[in-house]
Amino acid sequence: MANRRQLVKRRKAVRNIRKITRTMQLIATARYQAAYKRAMASKPYSQKLAELVNSLRDIDVEIKESLLTPHSDAKRSAIVIITSKRGLCGGYNANVLRTAIEHLDSLAKDGVESDVHMVGKKGNAYFRFLKRPIAHPILTISDTPRFEEVEPIANDLMAQFRRGRITSAYVTHMKFISIGRQRPNVLQLLPLVSQGPGDEADGTTAPAVQYDFSPAPAQLLQKLLPAATRVRLFQCFTDAVVSEQLARMVAMKAATDAAGDMITLLTRRYNRARQTQITMELLDIIGGASALS
Repeated sequence: MANRRQLVKRRKAVRNIRKITRTMQLIATARYQAAYKRAMASKPYSQKLAELVNSLRDIDVEIKESLLTPHSDAKRSAIVIITSKRGLCGGYNANVLRTAIEHLDSLAKDGVESDVHMVGKKGNAYFRFLKRPIAHPILTISDTPRFEEVEPIANDLMAQFRRGRITSAYVTHMKFISIGRQRPNVLQLLPLVSQGPGDEADGTTAPAVQYDFSPAPAQLLQKLLPAATRVRLFQCFTDAVVSEQLARMVAMKAATDAAGDMITLLTRRYNRARQTQITMELLDIIGGASALS
């Protein structure tokens, strides 16, 4: 009887856990759909802005702009690492952090020190556990990042780059390519490098377009380069949110399915234990009846 009671309690506990994971899966699905719409809505603007910047640079390759020219005398870099506030999202944070650490170690081998701008509680906790320095812990970004929340980070990086304090700036995030494909990515934010107008997800490229610029390309770049930097960083945040919700949705579905399999297994064990007990009681009755006859 004790074994049967334990099986009943355990099965009840697993059923309660399955209800929780199922609910979390539905919530993650809804949040993923909203985040996907936001990310896809901002992508055409960022791609067209990158196309325009590339066209301006191609017109006059001699343009000297502070955001385009690296400072060779500086031996310090900055990296923004985007992780999640919460767990239960599979290997999402582990993959991003592993990629970031590999990049940091690669820079250290070249003699370049790095200022880490860590976004998210999970990343901050992990780096504290590893006793790695964090220059700027960022815990104020909401679950649905707004442009005004990301803009100060980009402005700070551009200011440091212009002053020559850092020679480069990178962003490590989970790049959303499609619903079945996401990968951790290290994006060079500064100095700005050429970015194709096509979407890396499907490999398509937009047809070449000839522009007539007024005022001069150098003057336009002074306005467009800071905007492009802010937009690229914001796009990294929106991609990260989509990938996080997708990873959580997949993880919770796997947990729900595993709970269902465990309930099936516990039910079989309970039925066997109950059948064994009934058989033993029948044998006792038959044995007692035989002894009386």
